[in-house]
Parts: sequence; C-alpha cells; structure tokens
Amino acid sequence: MGIFSKTCEYAMRAVFFIAHRTADGGKVGIKEIAEGIDSPEHFLAKILQDLSRRNIVKSAKGPNGGFYMDAVSLKRRLSEVVEAVDGNGLFTGCGLGLHYCSETNPCPLHNEFKVIRNQIFNMLQNTTIEDFNEDLNLGITSLKK
Repeated sequence: MGIFSKTCEYAMRAVFFIAHRTADGGKVGIKEIAEGIDSPEHFLAKILQDLSRRNIVKSAKGPNGGFYMDAVSLKRRLSEVVEAVDGNGLFTGCGLGLHYCSETNPCPLHNEFKVIRNQIFNMLQNTTIEDFNEDLNLGITSLKK
C-alpha cells in the first residue's frame, strides 16, 4: 500500500513510462503503456484522458497516434500529476481523514503528520517528470512490480 491512491500510482507510472518510451520523439499506444506499468487498460484510458486534458501528456490520433511528451510536458512537476488525478487532499488533508482537523482544532496526529505531508509536497513540487526520466533512461529505476 502506497501513500498515493491507486489512480495516482497508475498516473505517475504512466507519465514516467510515456516520457521514457517517447524520449526519441516517438509515440506509445495505450496497450503498450498498460502492459508496461501493469495497469488495466480501461482504467488507464480514463487517467490518460485526464492527464491529456491538463496537458501533462500529449496525444495524437490516427494510425501513427498515441501518447507522448514534449519539452514543455517533461518540465511539469510531479505535484501537478498528483493534483490532476487526486486533487490536493494529500497536501492539505488530515492523516486520520477527519473533516474538523485544523490548526485550531488538531487531531492527535496533526502536528507530526503536517511535517510529513509538507515533505511529500516539497519532494513532488521540486521534482519534474524529466528529473525522474533521467534515472529511467539509465536503467536505475523500474516501473513494474
């Protein structure tokens, strides 16, 4: 179990996979992405539609179509990917999921969780898709479980 929702995990893995596979200027189809990241294709289609709408990934229709990333989309921050699929709840929400939790009415985990939450946000805010892609291209990281 990760800290991100299943949708968000698939979105990030898809973005990294697309960046990696289209670094040479090509495009990659949904079947190949789904296989490459161990995701159900129908579920992935909806995620990619959302990411495409927000210009995080690019798509082209037709026989030579597929998904790809350009220089601008590679500069997008991972925090933008998370927000595109999950909103900003991870960065603002309560660790126990309590609606009343706030600075003035904190839950028992509030102060400790806030520190961790801010660290996660800073990591995602300070990392671009391109940063991660360099490690993928070098074969340091993998996207399959």
